[in-house]
Amino acid sequence: MWSIVYFVVRDLLRSRWTLVYFIFYLFSGWALLFLTEQTQKALVTLLYITVVLVPLVATLFGSMYYYNVRDFIALLLAQPLPRAKLFIALYLGISLSLTFSYVFGLGLPFLFYGLWHWQSLIDFAILLWVGVLLTFIFTGFAVGVSLWSENRIKGFGIALILWLFFAVLYDGIFLVLLVLFREYPLEKFALIAMAINPIDLGRILILLRLDIAALLGYTGASLKHFLGTTAGAVTAQSLLLFWVVFPLWVIVQIAKRKDF
Repeated sequence: MWSIVYFVVRDLLRSRWTLVYFIFYLFSGWALLFLTEQTQKALVTLLYITVVLVPLVATLFGSMYYYNVRDFIALLLAQPLPRAKLFIALYLGISLSLTFSYVFGLGLPFLFYGLWHWQSLIDFAILLWVGVLLTFIFTGFAVGVSLWSENRIKGFGIALILWLFFAVLYDGIFLVLLVLFREYPLEKFALIAMAINPIDLGRILILLRLDIAALLGYTGASLKHFLGTTAGAVTAQSLLLFWVVFPLWVIVQIAKRKDF
């Protein structure tokens, strides 16, 4: 299993698109810290880049890589290797390669500019942690959908629709519901709505740490009001970890039942 993980990581790290991903974060982190010279402002900007771009790249890479190596997967399935382990290894390989590019791309600029204070170090570590979790979550979605659909265009389209829903459409739907039911108490509804969107959870987890009330949004403000900053952060992180496990469980179930 781990030899497959190593093969996938090595293969993707040699890809020019992985290099572009690394260079983008390297340049973004360096430019923001050079222009603002304030770690917190740079973190807020990188937060909004992270919660949109990281899930998108994980979705694209997860789907494209799976469909590109289907012949290799078919060859491995002929070997005495459990199906679940094979697809878990594929999922881990894609997730780890993207994680390396993301962490080192952002890490190098902050090592030179931003991590001179303990507070900045913790804030930056949380940003990296959220990016890593979102990478694993949306890679899991992409691999699960691609495994379920043999049609490349259909699987790729469904994976992109999932990203579009969580990153763009979800907030619009939520705002419409808030307007329609503004006369009713919606705090508990907001907490439930937050729990079903991993991108929203990642955003709120960082903003709770930075304590920027104006940027928390309705769900973040409700979470802080009911649970407090510390308990709210623990709750958001626990829900994010659930979202990491859930796609992995789906991948295992599909792999066990699918007739290859």
